Amino acid sequence: MFRPLPAFVGLRYAGARRRGDDSGGLVSFISGLSMLGLVLGVALMIVVMSVMNGFDRELRDRILGIMPHATIYNASGEVDWPSLRQQLALSPDVVAAAEVWQVNALARKGSQVTPLLVQGINPDTITGVSNISRFLAPESLAGLKSEADPGVILGRGIADKLRVEKGEHLSLIVPGDGGAGSGRRAAHLAGFRVVDIFHSGTALDQSLALVEWSQARSLAGGAAGAGVQLRLQDMLGSYGVLRELLRELPRQDFYGTDWTRTHGNLYQAIQMSRNLVSLLVLLIIAIAAFNVVSTLVMVVIDKHSDIAILRTMGASTGEVLLTFVSQGALVGLVGAVVGGLLGILGSLTVTDLVAGLESLFGIQFLKSDVYPVDYLPSQLHWGDVALVVGAGFLLSLIATIYPALQASRVQPAVALRNEQ
Repeated sequence: MFRPLPAFVGLRYAGARRRGDDSGGLVSFISGLSMLGLVLGVALMIVVMSVMNGFDRELRDRILGIMPHATIYNASGEVDWPSLRQQLALSPDVVAAAEVWQVNALARKGSQVTPLLVQGINPDTITGVSNISRFLAPESLAGLKSEADPGVILGRGIADKLRVEKGEHLSLIVPGDGGAGSGRRAAHLAGFRVVDIFHSGTALDQSLALVEWSQARSLAGGAAGAGVQLRLQDMLGSYGVLRELLRELPRQDFYGTDWTRTHGNLYQAIQMSRNLVSLLVLLIIAIAAFNVVSTLVMVVIDKHSDIAILRTMGASTGEVLLTFVSQGALVGLVGAVVGGLLGILGSLTVTDLVAGLESLFGIQFLKSDVYPVDYLPSQLHWGDVALVVGAGFLLSLIATIYPALQASRVQPAVALRNEQ
């Protein structure tokens, strides 16, 4: 007696069946399907958004944690790079700076050959710009400095292609420029000992090799490729910061590039995939929510005489309308909440679940030579959970409007008798 009449009757309608009539069972069955569709839609959307958040996190923390946010080069190459590094590091927008010499090369071990990007680094300064040390043994970077036996650090993908292990030797070849006449630059070849093999779980495992700065300079044979790598305070504002730094340099032959040119397409692809997949799953939620319309319309038809009796007993139009809104709200609330709980559980376990399936069947769903990372990442944001659950519940409430209006138009039983 202390419960509001619309909520009491609406909740009774949500689970009641008419004895001796199959229509009540059919209504309950369709209501259950609507609720199940909403549960699956909400759960799926939370998991999808968490996976996209995971890819975004891996791009920021792993790929852009190893690679610089921006790099400044010089066309002539005649620069005091340590002094320039110190000058750039004084900028308030720069977290750290490190000199680098980049050269495209070929790695050969026996009959196996693969292309790669060789970065000549200063082991003393690279740790401020790159978190590559997270994936290496503590002594690996220092092992690059040996002049008698130069060392190289390879990505796991490169090592697998060359079938080389830690401690073995390989050759790095920098092809000549192929130009004609006296200006032609000959190919350079040098032997290196594999100091360590890193596995970051990203596409960098397939393309990156590290050597000591002077060794890369010797491999380049005078070709351009020297520069200063930068880690910035604001990664998303790297382009503007890079322009400002170039404008402050006294010479005009400096130029630069930032991560949006090297990995910007990957970032845009992740964001576009997130938006498209989220839109598709949102449509699934909308379809499931608007199945409530058919459920409530059938309830209105099934309970037509009951509604007329309620109107005769004094129930107002608003109370009848709220009765069916309450029934639809129950379906939406249960579906959204249960779907949210399943989505949270799925987001927290999807990485381990996929890894378990890979181990069980001996296959790898994601490979770093095709995808940004070689595993399925996931990062749950509670704001996404609240947004999806709220959207599912709101769509269910909107779907109750038409059936509730139809129910509110039912006349009292006395008026129906007079019409007959």
